[in-house]
Amino acid sequence: MQLPFMGTHAVDDFYSGTKAALAGGTTMIIDFVLDQKNVSLLEAYDKWRNWADSKVCCDYALHSCVTWWSPEVAKEMDILCKEKGINSFKMFLAYKDVFMLEDNELYEVFKRCRELGALGMVHAENGHLIAEKSSEMIQHGITGPEAHEMCRPEEVEGEAASRAIAIANQANCPLYIVKVMSKTAGKVINEARREGKVVFGEPIAASLGTDGTHYWNKCWRHAAGHVMGPPLRPDPTTPGYLMDLLANNDLQVTGTDNCTFNADQKALGKDDFRKIPNGVNGVEDRMSVIWEKGVHTGKMDPCRFVAVTSTNAAKIFNIYPQKGRIAVGSDADIVVWNPNASRTISAKTHHQAVDFNIFEGMLCHGVAEYVMTNGHVVLDEGQVRVTQGMGRFIPLPCNSETVFSRIRERERTTKPCKVEREPYDGPVAKITATQMSEKMIVADNPIIPNNAEFHGRPMTSSGARNLQDSTFSLSGQQIDEKSPRRSTTRSLNPPGGKSSGLW
Repeated sequence: MQLPFMGTHAVDDFYSGTKAALAGGTTMIIDFVLDQKNVSLLEAYDKWRNWADSKVCCDYALHSCVTWWSPEVAKEMDILCKEKGINSFKMFLAYKDVFMLEDNELYEVFKRCRELGALGMVHAENGHLIAEKSSEMIQHGITGPEAHEMCRPEEVEGEAASRAIAIANQANCPLYIVKVMSKTAGKVINEARREGKVVFGEPIAASLGTDGTHYWNKCWRHAAGHVMGPPLRPDPTTPGYLMDLLANNDLQVTGTDNCTFNADQKALGKDDFRKIPNGVNGVEDRMSVIWEKGVHTGKMDPCRFVAVTSTNAAKIFNIYPQKGRIAVGSDADIVVWNPNASRTISAKTHHQAVDFNIFEGMLCHGVAEYVMTNGHVVLDEGQVRVTQGMGRFIPLPCNSETVFSRIRERERTTKPCKVEREPYDGPVAKITATQMSEKMIVADNPIIPNNAEFHGRPMTSSGARNLQDSTFSLSGQQIDEKSPRRSTTRSLNPPGGKSSGLW
């Protein structure tokens, strides 16, 4: 909500955004604190709280984004977890030179998350490849929204998801992959979970409800209205595939990544797709889209619908049963859902401030009929009645049992142990002064000599090269390239006999 991004601000702020959420049946949001690189995480947190507290119509919480790494960031993460109600940190493998972390930095952040009992989150795309392929699109004269998908194909998303899972696993850190947009990424997460890795996948309303064929629409505004990262996929079977994974717990939670921009803001990239602000709507339509594509089609039952839209998120982010459950003592956030009612989604009738809707014209069976937040009825017979600032900030405690129960046991049982053995007291090779002068220095990899020699065996007693050594070189260079060429000599009787003649 009201995110500063690519030179402008998202048009839906914390008022219109949370009002729209309630209208659609969502009673709490978790937004991202995402400021510029090198900005203090604590300063960014305070800025977002100041924006949100006076505007929110429903309860909310925050994730913190880590876009740079230093000892100062590590200290601020500790303060955010212990004093500010943050229990998750999001990192980007995309947006090179803006938000992206390198692999070694990502590993350090994951280790810090594990120490704090916080959940690591990633936006999974290969930023280096995207930067190269974006330039290629411009060189080919392709500047429209279709280039946005063409420079970030699903293979780029799948690779980044796989890499993030591997790095998080090495740090023994639980991982949450936001915005699962492709079959490839979904398969990667599914396989990792079956291998026992602690990873959660989040498809969003957009990836479950529509596809990327819109990028090739002849109307530039229509195509640009669908630009987001990772992009929607042009394979029209992708939404159904992701819904199947979600229905069967191969993916666990649904979000929206709601970040909306009007036509004039999207037009910043009218001549260069790289300047189109990334983001689409979804916060108001998430519940109806998932019911329509999941429950109404028979892919999931109503109980699974409740789990993927509410309960699982409450458990992962450690606010269950305060949220995600109807029970004595839980917050009175209640949605009365009418599965027999229907509505047609349109930008003309939605409650968001944005002038475009990616689900335009979709008929949805299943509508929120009544909505209560903290005991207050805010939606009644289609009428939304909210007050700015009526929502609360909900602190998210660290060490969620859903997330960290396996991590703690693995920390205990897989701790590295050295082998106790008798000290070696045998002979040790000595390096002579002559060898030192020849710079026989071994590199970090002891198998590869750190010099230009082709061999490591000593010369023979007569000073010739030891013929047991290989002359092979990856560069194709020959060991005797620098030696003067000698005239050819024809051997009339080579070893083994002549190769020509009468037999």
